[in-house]
Amino acid sequence: MSERRPPPRPRPPQRSAAPDRGAAPPGSRPPPIHRRDTELRIFGVNACHAVFARRPHSIRKAYLLETRVPAFRAMLADLARRKVGYRLVGPEDLDRLTQSEHHEGVCLEVERIPPQPLSGWLAQRAGVPSRARSLLILLDGVSNPHNLGAVLRTAAHFAADAVLVPQGSGLSLSGAAARVAEGGAEHVPLLALDRGAADLAALERAGYRLVSTTVRDGTDLYAAELPARCVLMFGAETSGMSEAMSKRAHVSVRIPGSGAVESLNISSAVAVIAGEHWRRHPA
Repeated sequence: MSERRPPPRPRPPQRSAAPDRGAAPPGSRPPPIHRRDTELRIFGVNACHAVFARRPHSIRKAYLLETRVPAFRAMLADLARRKVGYRLVGPEDLDRLTQSEHHEGVCLEVERIPPQPLSGWLAQRAGVPSRARSLLILLDGVSNPHNLGAVLRTAAHFAADAVLVPQGSGLSLSGAAARVAEGGAEHVPLLALDRGAADLAALERAGYRLVSTTVRDGTDLYAAELPARCVLMFGAETSGMSEAMSKRAHVSVRIPGSGAVESLNISSAVAVIAGEHWRRHPA
């Protein structure tokens, strides 16, 4: 089936006359961006819509294809009103800016939100009853940004309160992770375990049960205790969970299956167990 040519697009909202704003002249490329550690490039339609919906004032600049203008008209009008720059560019420019071919025609320069220390997050929730439903997902040794993005998407779907990452793990939100998360990164914060065992003890005092996952020797997930207030702990697919984390768990579970393959990948395992937690304790 041949693709029908769309009708002429309406002109985008009025923009400031600053020299770096507006549609780029034919054949030109946007100037290279020297990002600071405080900024992050987010790309992908759902990821960018979520940023605008949740924290529009974090947007520092936008790049998009002209065909994406109708879908982002409200955002562009807001940027123009606040005199924040945006440019209409070509696909190859977005490939270069995002270092990806999966940008879906839009890229935002946004304020980076670093992982919050767990201790601060717990302090903010000091008034929440210790028996209230709360799901946290701890990733020990996971480093692939696409896996992180898939976990954030699952976490948002099943109403997890946060994803926890050990200090020094190097795991942080990237543009690739945000795109795979499909907006989930704006709903589920990353928390840093910056005090090791002391943080796990603080979680226990706050009423959380620690549930580790294993390929073998654990209790069948569907027969195991899965408290309403728990931390699901997952290790890397190759190296598994650290011994210190594993020994600290109150419950160890495994996902039963045919045995045709050794295990599920990390994002699939999170989806199965978080889904079972939702079934027992819907938000």
